[in-house]
Amino acid sequence: MSYITGVVADRRYMDHDPGCGHPESPERLAAVYDMLDGADMKNKFFRIEPRKALVEELARIHRHSYIDRVAATAGMMYSALDIDTIASPGSYDAALLAAGGLMNAVDDVMDGTVRNAFAFVRPPGHHAETAASGGFCIFNNVAVAAAHARERYGLERILIADWDLHHGNGTQRSFYGDPGVLYFSTHQYPFYPGTGSAGELGVGPGEGYTVNVPLQRGQGDAEYLKIFKKILDPLATAYRPELVLVSAGFDICRGDALGGMNVTEEGFVKLTRVFMDIADRCCGGRLVFTLEGGYNISMMARSAGAMLLEMSGETETGGRKPDETPEGADEKTDMLVRNILQRLRPFWNL
Repeated sequence: MSYITGVVADRRYMDHDPGCGHPESPERLAAVYDMLDGADMKNKFFRIEPRKALVEELARIHRHSYIDRVAATAGMMYSALDIDTIASPGSYDAALLAAGGLMNAVDDVMDGTVRNAFAFVRPPGHHAETAASGGFCIFNNVAVAAAHARERYGLERILIADWDLHHGNGTQRSFYGDPGVLYFSTHQYPFYPGTGSAGELGVGPGEGYTVNVPLQRGQGDAEYLKIFKKILDPLATAYRPELVLVSAGFDICRGDALGGMNVTEEGFVKLTRVFMDIADRCCGGRLVFTLEGGYNISMMARSAGAMLLEMSGETETGGRKPDETPEGADEKTDMLVRNILQRLRPFWNL
């Protein structure tokens, strides 16, 4: 079955230039855009034009004082927002377009213009907190998009899943006491930013709606697939999200410059199918991916292309049922799955 898949892609995102040698370089998107413009991919996907996020939209997540601080960097030479996050003259506009592009992708999925979408934007967002940048991130694109979906469409249940190598501390904190957003993260641990232990489950009415799966380095396709199938799949069935958002970091790929994981191109496709199945079952297929990290540029571009073909139905990876065990996952993964499920049982009937 084929679907209309949307893509957010705009060369203005490359105006954010944190400087020579910085891992989060414009070349990351240049490789993805070259893939999209290749003979095999050109014109296969619906192009979603980005827009600049409004200050009042950003302010649903970020303090006005922080937005003003970022805005003050516009047109200036390099400004350090933090030790890792450097703003260049075009960074503020690029960051506005990143959040706005993702919101436009959500709009097109919600109104049925496209079945699903992938926002290839930068700077990334999941480390950005209410009043602080961090980890190459300026505005928290996925959190802003979730807040937009709630405000505009009255959604009561949104799933944000995050498979980036690093824990999305900013996204977690944005919704830590809020049952209207279920945040699920897999990440290398302990590692930057130091958050994301299995005991971080939310607070107050949001307790049980934050789920962290901390991983040791070296995990590959089988381990990730088992975790998403055994934990997230039944959790999503119980939660029944009205929209699924995914912070897709390609720094879990084999050979990433900053990472220590071993996910292959085929692994990304299989994970994509897991999310498509969840979205099909729970919310009419409404699924939006947004780019976070990923520093093996050629591998990222190839994997993103393979994901898009899966999302559009051009390829159809046969998924396993949740109770089936992916080959290759070891006993440590089984123990981790049991531990996380045990922590969740006071809150969920899993």
